[in-house]
Amino acid sequence: MPLRIPAVVLPGRDRPATPPVVVPAPPERGVSDAPQVPDGPHRPGSAGEHTLQAEVGSSARAGRFYDDQLRDRLLPRMIEFVGRMEMAFVATSDAHGECDSSLRAGPPGFLHVLDPYTLAYPEYRGNGVYASLGNLVENPHVGMLMVDFTESLIGLHVNGRARIMDDDAFRTTYPGHARDHAAGRRAERWVVVDVEEAYIHCRKHIPRMERVTQRRAWGTDDPARKGGDFFGAKGTEPRVPRPSRRRFPSTTHLGAGASRTLRRRPHGR
Repeated sequence: MPLRIPAVVLPGRDRPATPPVVVPAPPERGVSDAPQVPDGPHRPGSAGEHTLQAEVGSSARAGRFYDDQLRDRLLPRMIEFVGRMEMAFVATSDAHGECDSSLRAGPPGFLHVLDPYTLAYPEYRGNGVYASLGNLVENPHVGMLMVDFTESLIGLHVNGRARIMDDDAFRTTYPGHARDHAAGRRAERWVVVDVEEAYIHCRKHIPRMERVTQRRAWGTDDPARKGGDFFGAKGTEPRVPRPSRRRFPSTTHLGAGASRTLRRRPHGR
């Protein structure tokens, strides 16, 4: 049965100014004795990261990074970098902030730069859970990380707002993209990302890897080819009682007795 996606998140570059998915604003909460850091109208980053910067004394260093490296579009070298990537890590969350991270992979060029402000990637046949797409239906914010482990040893972050389009609608809206006819690599739908932030991930902790020849079983339903029950989960209890399960509070302690309730950054900051 195909995934039902609300019409409001489907095709079209020409969409209303109002975000296609409305995410309830978190309730206002008080702030304790953490330093108050004013957020200017054009200052990048979240209130939480600004507070931590002030607490540890890195505001000036962070400001230089924002000024020198953070951009609202893909620069020419970034576009070239994206064009040769074979995988990307994708982070999403639902309307309540419950997070999920996943891997998207394909041959070089599977990530499509439609223009400096727009990036798209295909959704191939998966396990039918739709964890990432389901989150995007509730909350369009997405964070992507692409890493070159073999050549330049550098990473690229792309954050933005996503729309889900089926394959036919994508090709009607963005003509000229060749279909991938390899078995298992026909896109069922596309995630189109309006870029809001693009910036470097430094190389100092990126391990160097070696490229090897590998035959990948694109789209297979063969349990053995998919990894089977590698972690031995099948047959175990999905959930077991915990004597004292720790619940993380909404207030994050910053040290030196300071604490602050952290909230999601607003769109268009």
